[in-house]
Amino acid sequence: MQISVIIPLYNEADSLPKLFEWIRRVMNEKNFSYEVIFVDDGSDDASWSVIESFKRDYDNVSGIRFRKNYGKSPALFCGFGKAKGDVVVTLDADLQDSPDEIPELYRMIVADGYDLVSGWKKKRYDNAITKNIPSKIYNAFARKVTGIKLHDMNCGLKAYRNDVVKNIEVYGEMHRYIPYLAKNAGFSNIGEKVVEHRKREFGHSKFGLERFVNGYLDLFSLWFLNKFGKKPMHFFGFGGTIMFLVGFVAALIVGAIKLHHLHYGTPAPLVTSSPWFYIALTMMILGTQMFLVGFLGEIVARNSNERNYYNVKEEF
Repeated sequence: MQISVIIPLYNEADSLPKLFEWIRRVMNEKNFSYEVIFVDDGSDDASWSVIESFKRDYDNVSGIRFRKNYGKSPALFCGFGKAKGDVVVTLDADLQDSPDEIPELYRMIVADGYDLVSGWKKKRYDNAITKNIPSKIYNAFARKVTGIKLHDMNCGLKAYRNDVVKNIEVYGEMHRYIPYLAKNAGFSNIGEKVVEHRKREFGHSKFGLERFVNGYLDLFSLWFLNKFGKKPMHFFGFGGTIMFLVGFVAALIVGAIKLHHLHYGTPAPLVTSSPWFYIALTMMILGTQMFLVGFLGEIVARNSNERNYYNVKEEF
């Protein structure tokens, strides 16, 4: 099979028929062998019924239905696990991504040798204040941290080699940073293609402004896990050691002051009246906490058995 098309969706019943027909037309024109995988992220409209109707008429349609809304990353994770095509293409279900881009994305993977090609919506129709400007700031920050020179890291329209999606773990809200996940997994040949951005025809966006705050937090988490995930003591141990040493030196100063007064028989001030006592106490406690709480917390979170468990209601 040449192409697997994965479509994560939430309450997109109105747009699905037009999107599916569009994909079929493009694939048939190019004579691709393909499958379409719909991942219904807990929709409460008729989305799943529409997907079932596709399955009744076409054998190359698959579907996954979550019992509740988990988010885009879990939907992509489950879709990636099911994909069989040599090239995997993801696009959003709201008709803002054009299936006409698929043949060229496929060519860039197969002929040009890219591991991953990300779309760049150079001309956008979103609200400039709530989406465009924050997106530009976010992407500039992401380029700086990840070292990947993409203009639109969060574009839903992407193409991958099959072995890329089988070797990355998308969880939480990490779909924004799939190129970074791929790079960390050893797939560094990452390209970009200017793609068409279309106005939404039905419904409204399912993402609010909080995604930008979450995006920065997720980026820091990914950076930290990539740099220190398998050697956490290099981070916690260093920081904890510095703090503990500062506290230890402060304790020595407090002790030296006390001994000085005792040696010369002068009235010694109370230990608790010295600021060095509180510096010593605070820094030694913080240093110890960095060793124990931070180290254990990150290790437990990283190795959670249910990190990518999702309650699937139906699947075919």
